Amino acid sequence: MNQSPAETALSRAMIRWSLTKSTPVAETATSWIFRVEQNGRNFAALKILKPLALEEESRGAQLLNWYGGEGAATVFDIHGNTIFMEWLDGSTLGDAVRAGHDDEGTIAIATVVANLHRPRDGAPESLQVLRERFQTLFDTDVRLWPHTSRDLYARATGIALRLFDRPTAQIPLHGDLHHDNIISSDRGWLAIDPKGLLGDPVYEVANVFINPERADAVAADPRRIAARADILAQRLAYPRKRILGWAAAHAALSACWDLADGNAITGQLACLPNLLSAYDQAV
Repeated sequence: MNQSPAETALSRAMIRWSLTKSTPVAETATSWIFRVEQNGRNFAALKILKPLALEEESRGAQLLNWYGGEGAATVFDIHGNTIFMEWLDGSTLGDAVRAGHDDEGTIAIATVVANLHRPRDGAPESLQVLRERFQTLFDTDVRLWPHTSRDLYARATGIALRLFDRPTAQIPLHGDLHHDNIISSDRGWLAIDPKGLLGDPVYEVANVFINPERADAVAADPRRIAARADILAQRLAYPRKRILGWAAAHAALSACWDLADGNAITGQLACLPNLLSAYDQAV
């Protein structure tokens, strides 16, 4: 019987890394994920990348490997389209926020960011420049946006252009750092699934402001926006106005991605007016 591509890659990985048991965990748009065992004792994860997502996911895997386990899950080895890495089965920061612990969640994110942004040599060369990541925002036809929200798109796009016109340090970025991409472990909170970008370090916290999923009321609350900005500015020494600027720009970019995919943008539209207002008030 012919094996599927995932089964073939799994079989090869089991042999390559002397694994003894595999259990399917999830299939996403970009990968198949298995929990595997070594000698019946230690758990690990195999992430097998799908062909259509190989370029972006490979960038993320190389960056995850470069982090060396500091603030992120440890990568043991990468071969072809398969990543052999640390198994994490703790709760996510999203769970903490949905349970009412948003300040604690934001503090944890600041700690993770500080670990991810530690100076390291030999950064991967394949990282995507942040300006390229934002091309969807700049190319989107404003008529795709609801009529009553087109001013939000215009204002957020203008902020994004101003941010890119005022360059800062360019460093490797996780690029998709949100609450449900941060998992608890015996080593603390650890990030997973980076996109692998290169750009302004302040952008790293932008995604925080429209997350976590199933907590739109928290993300859209002006008091929570202010508290998140305060905590991140204080703990990471980032300019508060720049934090809020990237947050608004990213919310609009996220909406453009969803519109292109035919998805609703209810969550982004709930957050964006309050993010823009907070940005306008920030000094």
